[in-house]
Amino acid sequence: MAIATILSRAQFGMEAPQVSVEVDIGSGLPSFTIVGLPEAVVKESKDRVRAALLNCHFELPPGRITVNLAPADLPKEGGRFELPIAIGILVASGQLPAASSDCLKLTEFYGELSLSGELRPISGALIAALAATHAGHAVIFPSANRDEASVITGCKAFTSVHLLQVCAHLNGAGELSLVAATDAVVESLPVPDLNEVRGQLLAKRALEIAAAGEHSLLLMGPPGTGKSMLAQRLPGLMPEMNDVEALQAAAIRSLIRQGIDLTRWRIRPFRAPHHTASAVALVGGGSQPRPGEISLAHNGVLFLDELPEFDRRVLEVLREPLESGVINISRAARQAEFPARFQLIAAMNPCPCGYLGDAAGRCRCTAEQIQRYRMRISGPLLDRLDMHVEVPRVPVAQLQEAAPAAESSAQVASRVQQAREQQWQRQGCSNARLSAAEVDRWCTPDPAAQALLARAMQKLSLSARAYHRILKVARSIADLHGVVAISSAHVSEAISLRRLDRANQSQ
Repeated sequence: MAIATILSRAQFGMEAPQVSVEVDIGSGLPSFTIVGLPEAVVKESKDRVRAALLNCHFELPPGRITVNLAPADLPKEGGRFELPIAIGILVASGQLPAASSDCLKLTEFYGELSLSGELRPISGALIAALAATHAGHAVIFPSANRDEASVITGCKAFTSVHLLQVCAHLNGAGELSLVAATDAVVESLPVPDLNEVRGQLLAKRALEIAAAGEHSLLLMGPPGTGKSMLAQRLPGLMPEMNDVEALQAAAIRSLIRQGIDLTRWRIRPFRAPHHTASAVALVGGGSQPRPGEISLAHNGVLFLDELPEFDRRVLEVLREPLESGVINISRAARQAEFPARFQLIAAMNPCPCGYLGDAAGRCRCTAEQIQRYRMRISGPLLDRLDMHVEVPRVPVAQLQEAAPAAESSAQVASRVQQAREQQWQRQGCSNARLSAAEVDRWCTPDPAAQALLARAMQKLSLSARAYHRILKVARSIADLHGVVAISSAHVSEAISLRRLDRANQSQ
């Protein structure tokens, strides 16, 4: 009898710390103990491992089986350690005599075992594969995690469907399939096109500006005017994700067992949580922190429909990540940080019944009801929205006429791409991500535009944050026009796209 050490990794937030699965088989009454701060799911692994070994016609060694998951102070969860535990028992008991110690030192094992020995997928496989690749290790995954391993350049990953296949591979009696990085090259699915939206020229213009500078946007209008349709078409206007951005988005999805969809590999994520979502669902949490909707929208779009219907306390948690681009979840022993650099698009009705300002005159809401409805959204959160535009009802005649030759998403995306390239060449980031000092450097308007903005600040009682956001939007408008100087026309349009500032002033 001997001690066997098998490599694996735990998962905490976006980290995958190394775990050594140490197996000792000693004399004494038969027992099976797992130590090293395992959670309930890990403690249950011993029963699945025992059944899997017996059903694969291996012998369960007599005596005391002790499994130590080192380091001992790192919490362990999930069924990912079941394959390395089973391999460790077989190596320690001499049932895998040909398993090379050098091979075990350079290979990491992951997989949940069924009672028959089949391998089931794990969460966080992409993050574990990234960490293993940086360490120079090979990995063995369940076949269901194949796509996650295929998107990492330089990753030496093998996949298997059964414990017996892994044992044959280690004994030299068989070869597991090696995952090729080219498996990730898949043609992208089409996305909704902007030319399917009738009318709404102002909203389309705001959507183009939002895509050009990564600005946040609030769409206001009666039910059925196309607010959701417009929001769903924003990813099609934005540049495709590069390899780093796509890998970040895929790594976050890997943590919640949704895996990755290779047909949408470079398409920016679009998340639309229901207004009954809790704060934990939105920002993430749990005893072992998991990402929420704002992290799943990283490098993409977070769409909040019926914005005032969200719990106000839930909406307030958006304020910090909107500024910082990250969300920190603190627990007693550790702190997890998830990326949350998303583009916020929200939609709301103008009043509780939804028909305030509609030409049909159907609204019967009182001024007090309207005020109370709008106050469900705090001033600080509204101040962080770069644009708020109205989406009026489209006339019936416009809906019934032949489809006009409207601009397609591809045409608008071409202008957006050029504007984004200007921003990255000039300042190294999108306009919405500029700091206050960078706004002073890159977004200084000409004298006429400065005078116009000063008058607007005084008349509308705008905050310093609104001042900077107007300048950022004006910078994006100028970039779309391909000009360097920010003129009064650019500033005027940026001010006009903040409809609620004027509405609050008139109350």
